[in-house]
Parts: sequence; structure tokens; C-alpha cells
Amino acid sequence: MSIYYAVLLSVLNQIGLKGSKMLVALYALDLHASPFTVGLLISMYAIFPLLLAIYAGRISDRFGVRLPMVMGSFGMCGSLLIPIFFPSLPALFVSASLVGIANIFFHVSSHNLVGALGEAHLRTANFGTLSLGAAISGMIGPMLAGFLVDRGGYAVTYYVLAAITIIPGTALLCKGGSIPARASEGKQAVSGGVRELLGIGRLRSILLTSGVILTGIDLFNFYMPIHGRSIGLSASVIGVIIGMQAAAAFVVRFWMPWTANRFGEMRVLTWSLLMAGCTFLLFPLFKEPLILGAISFLLGLGLGCGQPLSIILTYSFSPPGRSGEALGMRLTVNKFTQIMVPLVFGSLGNAFGIYPIFWASAVILLAGGVDNARQDQSRTTP
Repeated sequence: MSIYYAVLLSVLNQIGLKGSKMLVALYALDLHASPFTVGLLISMYAIFPLLLAIYAGRISDRFGVRLPMVMGSFGMCGSLLIPIFFPSLPALFVSASLVGIANIFFHVSSHNLVGALGEAHLRTANFGTLSLGAAISGMIGPMLAGFLVDRGGYAVTYYVLAAITIIPGTALLCKGGSIPARASEGKQAVSGGVRELLGIGRLRSILLTSGVILTGIDLFNFYMPIHGRSIGLSASVIGVIIGMQAAAAFVVRFWMPWTANRFGEMRVLTWSLLMAGCTFLLFPLFKEPLILGAISFLLGLGLGCGQPLSIILTYSFSPPGRSGEALGMRLTVNKFTQIMVPLVFGSLGNAFGIYPIFWASAVILLAGGVDNARQDQSRTTP
């Protein structure tokens, strides 16, 4: 199977996911939901995937990636149709929960598939290509949702996103023979539990760093719609601002293989955290859309390498035959972050307003960068 075909399937799936996250936040705000309620709603995307991520990884290791990807595609399509027929806050909660469940099976399997395509020396390039696809979906999803909301309303937007997410499953049913029977064919399968994986120091460090990176991304995607609405921005403008972060990630990921080879994956990861932390300090200081878009672009430059590097290092540090399980564990950490961040920071937003949230995000990212630098130095010091 071509890496580009695999990435295309992932892009279509993620357009639906990332577009729906901004869509559900705006819809909830129009239904007079509080920041805490919006945070609880966003966390529903991650509650069940937190419990299922490792299981989804084991499924892809043992039974192949095609079936989980097909079911994930169809499941996401059906989940996105729920708010159309039941336009209410409870329906948004149900939809967000089911979208999260469907996506976790597709997401883990697609990452495991990309890791298995080609030889080991092509893995960084393949995951780099996947990260470019993720940036494209992160740019298209929110922008498409914003424009459709302004021009057609929420129901039309949900219809379009559902139609996009069903394409990967249909394509896999029609042309799935080129997918490897096992994503971990190159590794001899071994048994073991979660505790054994957590006992691997390098893997444990990467899992924590991945959680910090996702905290920054989720806080931006969660609070930018709320901040944008509070200063009178339209859905289209908010979508463009969020899309600028993904556009920058797309640009910087072109250089990721070169920078990772030149300076080392861990060092690039550290600098991405530090740059993103500094960028978060700027958001509360401005209200002009052009300036917010520029700051969003800088944030994308900072975090653009973080996600793909954490995926590459997770796959590389995983034991033989357990890459899917390790990737699932990475997503478990990420999903825990996706649950706690909206809930905790949504409560803080109710109590203290929007500004402390961005500054707290800066502290988390800067602390993660400093800790990552210290651990990297300790590993390289004789």
C-alpha cells in the first residue's frame, strides 16, 4: 500500500474529527452553554478512548488494521448525524462520545499501518508524511466548519463532515487487499502488560512529553472558539485563526526529517515545547484577527514537530511486536489529558476568566520543555 494512500485516508477521517470539535463548541455556545459545560462536552471526545486506546492497539496488532479502520469510519459518520436529528445539548454529548470511540480505532490502526509501511530507515519520513496530512486536516477541518456554519448552519455542516468521514471506510472496503495482514509483521510478537511498557524509561518519558504537547494543542483548540466569540469574531474568522496553527505545522513539518537528523529528535522536541510556551503568553494581549492569526501561526511552528516526533519515538522505543499497544498507550495518556484539560481549565475559566488560562498553558509547556531538556542531557552525559 502506498504511504500517500494511507495518509489520504487518515486526512479524510481527521477532517471530520477536527471540524466537529470546533463545530460542537460553537453549537454549544449558541445553545447558551457555559465554558465549563463546553469543556465537559469537549472532554467527552476522550473519556471512552481513554479506556479503549490500548485495547484498540492490541486489536490492530493481532487482527490487522483494515477492520478497525472501516468500523471507525462508518461509526464516525453515524455519530456526526445525531445532532441533526436531535438538536440539543444532550445529543451533542452523545455525538461527541461516539465520535471519540469510532476515531480511536481508526486512529491507532492508521498510525500502526504507517509505521509498518517500508523499512525502518523510512519510518521517520513516513511519519513525517503522516504529520503533513494531520496538518492539512487540522487546517481544512476548522476552516471548513467555520465557513459552513456561517453560510449553511449547523445541520448542513454536520452533513458535510459525515459525508467526508465515510469515504475512508468505503475506500477500504473496495480496495483493501493492499493493506498488510499484520501491521507488526516485521516484529516478533511478545506478551506483556502495561506495567512492563511503563517500565521502559525512554518510552515513559515520551508518553509524558506527548501529553504536554497535546495539552497545548487542546487548550488552544478549546479556548480559541470561546475567546473568539467573546470578542465578537464570526465562525469563519475563528476557523481561519485555528487553521493558521495547522498551516504552520504543515510548513515546519517539511523540514522535520532534516532538523531531526541534524539536531536530534529529542532536542527538536524540547525547542518546540519552549517556543510554544512563549507563544501562549501573547494570546490574551490582542483581539485583532490578523494578529491572532499570526500568533496562531507561531504556535504551529512551535508545536508542529512535537506530535510526529512523539509518534516516531513511541514506535521506535516500543518492544518487538507491541508497537500498536505502545501507540495505544500514548493515546491513553493523550486522552487523559483531553479529559482533564477542558474540565479543569473550563472551571478556571468560569472563575477567573480567559487570560489566566493562556498563561497557565504557557507554564505547562515551558516546564515540559525544561524537563525534557534535563532528561535529554542526563541521557547523553557520560
